[in-house]
Amino acid sequence: MNTKYYDVIVAGAGPAGICAAVAAARQGARVALIERYGVIGGNLTAGYVGPILGSVSKNTMRDEVCAILGVEDNDWIGEHGNAHDFEEAKLTLAEFVAREKNVDVFLQCCVSDVIRDGKVVKGIKCASNEGTLCFEAAVTIDCTGDALVSFLAGAKIEKGRADGLMQPVTLEYTIDGVDESKGIICIGDVDNVQLNGECFLDWCKKKADEGKLPRMLAAVRLHPSVRPGCRQVNTTQVNRVDITSVSSIFTADLELRQQIRLLTQFLKENLPGYENCRVIGSGTTTGVRESRRVMGDYVIDADEMAEGCRFADVVVHKALFIVDIHNPDGAGQAEPTIQYCKPYDLPYRCFLPLGLEGLLVAGRCISGTHRAHASYRVMSICMAMGEAVGIAAAMSASQHCTPRALDVGELQKRLESLGVELFD
Repeated sequence: MNTKYYDVIVAGAGPAGICAAVAAARQGARVALIERYGVIGGNLTAGYVGPILGSVSKNTMRDEVCAILGVEDNDWIGEHGNAHDFEEAKLTLAEFVAREKNVDVFLQCCVSDVIRDGKVVKGIKCASNEGTLCFEAAVTIDCTGDALVSFLAGAKIEKGRADGLMQPVTLEYTIDGVDESKGIICIGDVDNVQLNGECFLDWCKKKADEGKLPRMLAAVRLHPSVRPGCRQVNTTQVNRVDITSVSSIFTADLELRQQIRLLTQFLKENLPGYENCRVIGSGTTTGVRESRRVMGDYVIDADEMAEGCRFADVVVHKALFIVDIHNPDGAGQAEPTIQYCKPYDLPYRCFLPLGLEGLLVAGRCISGTHRAHASYRVMSICMAMGEAVGIAAAMSASQHCTPRALDVGELQKRLESLGVELFD
């Protein structure tokens, strides 16, 4: 069987994976970027997720990516930020990666197995139109979101809260035809925007109680776009779905798309300024907030985030987002009060799967609790994760050491040399 050899393999070309691949390549590593879809970007493109939520310290690759997407002024909770142009992103992100000559991109390749030598991950196998492709490298980075590489490698995995339930799946979509002089904007459950003297979200709940809107859709989130007259709708949801169980995916996707039709009609009939709205695009894959989490050398929790925790082995600094737990078994939020966080650190140990060598993780599948995951899962933070582990992987490959054996102080110096702020 033909095997392709690299310094670093990045599985998954979403926000974390793109940044991991580019960061590793800029450090001189030869990188294979593996993506199961026919386009890179993950939730930035195929997932139709916007705006780009969360924030991190200055001068990470998050700033660079947001700038090329035209949303450099986006804020951490989406209060002033716009959803980017998803179609334009498919090209600009591809160009962003293509500028790095050390990166080979393999689209429509799905991870099917892991190449291991005992506890050492040597690479991955992928299903493709050419049949099975084998990739080997000194370091593999799991940016699949669902932690597929880590799962196949035998990593310790957790899913959901204590009862096993995970946050609901969603399909985000875009509408145009909104009258900007009247069309309301609502960023989510933290928003107290008014409609005719009444809290808009209370109005939505009242409409649901009247039967004009399904109860599961009572929290109507309408984000602005970089295109005038457009809104990004983040409202549809199906509960009790485990996206790692393939038999459940089609049923969930069908219901979500039916909800798009129903919800858009509701907006046309009931919301001022939305009378002429129409759907112009939607995610091509089910939007997943939560699936597998890889238990690592350290498991971060939400209490540490609320306190603005600091770590000696910090590689992502001043990460910030709320503990945003969409109810796994109902509408709205899972907790009666939203927990706000202080800007917190993510330590390198959260990216090292327990008991495995040659493997790093980045993105929403890193090592944390169910509640902690609800904060760090957003795209700004995931991009900073990807950059940090991409550099770590390149350094490990060049120094012929495992990621766990890498001198974290040297990694921090490398990040700081690029202008990344790591310490107060």
